[in-house]
Amino acid sequence: MKQVVVVGGSAAGLAAAETLRREGYEGTLTLIGDEPYHPYDRPPLSKQILGGQWEPDRVPLRAPADLDALGLELRLGVAATGLDLTGRTVALADGARVPYDGLVIATGVRPRRLPGDGGERAHVLRTLDDALALRDRLGPGRRLAVVGAGFLGAEAAAVARGLGAEVTLLEPAPVPLAPAVGERVGRMLAQAHHDHGVDLRTGVAVAEVTDGGVRLTDGTLVEADEVLVAIGSVPNTGWLEGSGLTLGDGLECDEYSAAAPGVYGAGDVARWHNPLFGTAMRIEHRTNATEQGMAVARNLLRPEERRPFAPVPYFWSDQYDFRIQAHGYLRGHEEVAVVEGELAERKFLAVYRSGDRVAGVLAVGMPPKAVRTWRQAVATGAAWRDAVGELLPEGA
Repeated sequence: MKQVVVVGGSAAGLAAAETLRREGYEGTLTLIGDEPYHPYDRPPLSKQILGGQWEPDRVPLRAPADLDALGLELRLGVAATGLDLTGRTVALADGARVPYDGLVIATGVRPRRLPGDGGERAHVLRTLDDALALRDRLGPGRRLAVVGAGFLGAEAAAVARGLGAEVTLLEPAPVPLAPAVGERVGRMLAQAHHDHGVDLRTGVAVAEVTDGGVRLTDGTLVEADEVLVAIGSVPNTGWLEGSGLTLGDGLECDEYSAAAPGVYGAGDVARWHNPLFGTAMRIEHRTNATEQGMAVARNLLRPEERRPFAPVPYFWSDQYDFRIQAHGYLRGHEEVAVVEGELAERKFLAVYRSGDRVAGVLAVGMPPKAVRTWRQAVATGAAWRDAVGELLPEGA
């Protein structure tokens, strides 16, 4: 293998490139990214960058000298527009065609948007430019409407309140994040927003962004100076249409994260079969991006020694004065048990059941040792009754 192309100047793409070099690959290594910047960290965008604690020079994942040492052929500020599997080339927006022997697809996701024209007051939050544009418009007395109370919307709402803005948080579900973390934890998070002065409105649907704010489906206008649309994202697979790869909710991959011979997916764009949980999943979290980028690089470089990618997913979220940490696959859980601490005190550890096994753990304000113990239970597929049996009611 003499030519490897990584499409996506992301955490996953960079991890793949670094791992290839670290594992001994000495051929041509091309990194393609549609943004003009060197690969940078995205979690700080809705936290330290939006809040003004960090400036843009803090978010690059590597110093220029470290990138230079990788010997990359960088194609930044130009998007991939097509893939020829038979000819083994990637087409770029500038008309170039880049040949490859091995290909890593790490093109991430893009934000969903709402109908309507809010002009400059309408924002999404995915790129560094997005974060800086919104930051410049927040401050005391400014009114921000956040559409969507998922983790991104909740983090941005918390930061905006810290900057003195008046925040209205709009969520169609009765309880924010209930499908992901359960209703009890979701209600705790909702109460935190209420306690910090956020006008949280649940069970409401937004029809459009307007020049005065956002209009709900019942006709109500929620007035706002700025609007952040945080209603989820769409995998960046449009450039792969017609390529012959299987596309659905992302790039469909097998347990090795392979989409085709010599073609692998990594990060937010990849939907793969995780054998640890026995299900297909697509994870939009920073840790997974790095781990999967490393795994696909090794599988690409040594196909005869391929290993399934079977991680315990991990994510964190900073909101107000607490950090949420979760390990495992919480979506689709059937039961939640708080095994340590108290929800009302925002210091607790909750475990999640899927079938007859411990599928995940979520902690707020708990010591790392306690969290690691339950993560191990997730990693080993511990039986629910063995791990949490004493907390179950008689006869359950």
